[in-house]
Amino acid sequence: MMMKGEMWSNLGSTMAAIMFIYAMFRQYFPPQLQDYISRYSKKLSNLMYPYVHITFDEFTAEWMKRSEAFLAIQNYLSGRSSAYAKRLKADDVQDSQSFVLSMDYGEEITDEFNGVKVWWAATVRSSKPQQFSSYPASDERRFYVLKFHKRDRDFITGTYLIHVLNQGKAIAADKRQRKLYSNSAGHGWSGFRSTRWTHVDFEHPATFDTLAMDAKRKQEIKKDLIKFSKRKEYYAKIGKAWKRGYLLYGPPGTGKSTMIAAMANFLNYDVYDLELTTVKNNVELRRLLIEISNKSIIVIEDIDCSLDLTGQREKNKKKDENEEMDPVSKRAKEEEKKDSEVTLSGLLNFIDGLWSACGGERIIVFTTNHVEKLDPALIRRGRMDKRIEMSYCRLEAFKVLAKNYLGIDTHPLFGEIGRLLEETDVTPADVAENLMLKSDDEEEDETCLKNLIEALKAAKEEARKKAEEEALLKAEKEQKEKEQAEKEEKEKDQSVKEDVKQGATSAKEVKENGFIH
Repeated sequence: MMMKGEMWSNLGSTMAAIMFIYAMFRQYFPPQLQDYISRYSKKLSNLMYPYVHITFDEFTAEWMKRSEAFLAIQNYLSGRSSAYAKRLKADDVQDSQSFVLSMDYGEEITDEFNGVKVWWAATVRSSKPQQFSSYPASDERRFYVLKFHKRDRDFITGTYLIHVLNQGKAIAADKRQRKLYSNSAGHGWSGFRSTRWTHVDFEHPATFDTLAMDAKRKQEIKKDLIKFSKRKEYYAKIGKAWKRGYLLYGPPGTGKSTMIAAMANFLNYDVYDLELTTVKNNVELRRLLIEISNKSIIVIEDIDCSLDLTGQREKNKKKDENEEMDPVSKRAKEEEKKDSEVTLSGLLNFIDGLWSACGGERIIVFTTNHVEKLDPALIRRGRMDKRIEMSYCRLEAFKVLAKNYLGIDTHPLFGEIGRLLEETDVTPADVAENLMLKSDDEEEDETCLKNLIEALKAAKEEARKKAEEEALLKAEKEQKEKEQAEKEEKEKDQSVKEDVKQGATSAKEVKENGFIH
């Protein structure tokens, strides 16, 4: 017992002496000498230390892009962590029915591959002291450290790391839950870890089978999407970024957003909903582009309303500046300009400039209710490769809706409904509203169809009255313009006659006064 106490006492004395010597070394030795001694001490320790360390940071490329290697390692270690680690982190998955366990920071686990043993450690560091907060620091540096014996260097840097990356990507593909992203306001971006995108799980149920559209057109779009997703080598061969642009245009309620959801579900892509009005300038737009993952659909909805990007902008600029504006309009215009300074040039570079090649397998989708308002440069071929008109509901689209909502493929009333749909412009959303069942009564199917017929007749009558009113207004306008033209012509003739008469009178007076002989 005395020997153990004596041993601990000697150890304590030794540690105290080492700490004293180190304090003297730090305080009295010149910095240059300290660096020299530290450098050679580290070299000496490396000769004696048999292990090699490799660090995998969460972010790469000057903290602008999240490392795919980090994510692959995180997925690879998730299964081993739950089996061997003593401290774990738990994240819930879809519908909170289960948890995904991963290694907590500061924990280390062992892995073995082909008889070679390695050690993985998860580490987090903060670059500066943080004030108390219940939220994680925005400037934390997260990384994994791989430790292995130096005799296994070639095996680890070659075979093992390739195995880890491949396994990690395979695990990610198996458990992948597609996401719906939305861009955060620019003023909230601080620290290199701060994300410019927030997300939720993408759970929209729309598919091409449920999309109210002609079957032939749906098949054409599906073939185009499949062809795009399989042409990585083709795009590389022709020297173009692996991306494709779609322009969806048509009246409100024709299914443009549903089409996007069906495309995402068909390709198993994430969706990035880009709100341009929250982007401060072109630089922030590029930063958003960098963080967009591959296999994604980038959506800008109602682009004609997002920013002043129409072809009339430059033409009407001087005219708008000279026109008088009420104070409310001036204030609104100033606020819009202050909030976002994204330009048409910046958006064009976002679509197909140099930065658009930072990533691949991306689809860019614009939607608009007024395609004629868009600048031709924005929607030319090469930027918007495929244009899809989302039109009013016709018989083929109605049959899809009837199958979706009522579960029927045919009915005696389909003929009358088809005839009314050809004569009336109604959107699929309006038709679907009339097909929504109020109960599970089978007899209600016919009631819904009859209600739809009445609604179509009412819409047809309303359209007829509106057309008559517009024709009447047009006729009245043309009559007024005709009367105004006749009046102006009459006034012009009267003016000419008076000028002639005045000229004749002046000539007579000159002659009488003897100036003309």
